[in-house]
Amino acid sequence: MCGRMAITLPHDAMAQIFDATPANDLPEVPNYNVCPTVRVHSVTSDAGARRLRPMRWGFIPHWYKTPNDGPLLINARAETLAEKPAFRAAARERRCLIPASGFFEWTVDAAGHKLPWFTHREDGDPLAFAGLWQDWERDGERVTTCAVVTTAAAGAMRDIHTRMPVVLEAGDWPLWLGEAGHGAAVLMTANPDPLAFHRVDPKVNSNRASGPELIEPIEVD
Repeated sequence: MCGRMAITLPHDAMAQIFDATPANDLPEVPNYNVCPTVRVHSVTSDAGARRLRPMRWGFIPHWYKTPNDGPLLINARAETLAEKPAFRAAARERRCLIPASGFFEWTVDAAGHKLPWFTHREDGDPLAFAGLWQDWERDGERVTTCAVVTTAAAGAMRDIHTRMPVVLEAGDWPLWLGEAGHGAAVLMTANPDPLAFHRVDPKVNSNRASGPELIEPIEVD
């Protein structure tokens, strides 16, 4: 799964990497502790014209009467999203990329302590998560929302968690965004090869923590 992430790349760098026109109201960066329900960066494509846009992390199905009318849908399982009423239309029509510098996951030691890990690309490039998005509107309130697509973890990632985000390589972005025709379902697999991870300070266990030290490796006994 993916329940917390870091976004540290400047807006102009993200726009250049994804060849996208940036919106004027993007979330502030860097943010070393991005939590669900806050706005994240996303890349969408309309007839090949890419936009770097803000979206609320937490997909809101159209039948919700309020944003908090049901479970918080921050992730969409790759294995079932095509059949789930909340996601199936978005899986066909509204796919996006969600850039991140890395994401956090936790293990638990024998004493029950939560041990945070930070996962990132080994080459230092940003991650591009497969995402789904949707506009939700009710009683004059309109929110653009998104969810990260996840799949079963593979490789060394399985030592940390059973799930992981679907990480897309640059060559796969056009297919996921619908620019290269149909068949994006083949991309929803685990891709642990470019990833590396390390233990970080438990202060990130608090969603109020901030600062670059949250993603720095710590020594482990």
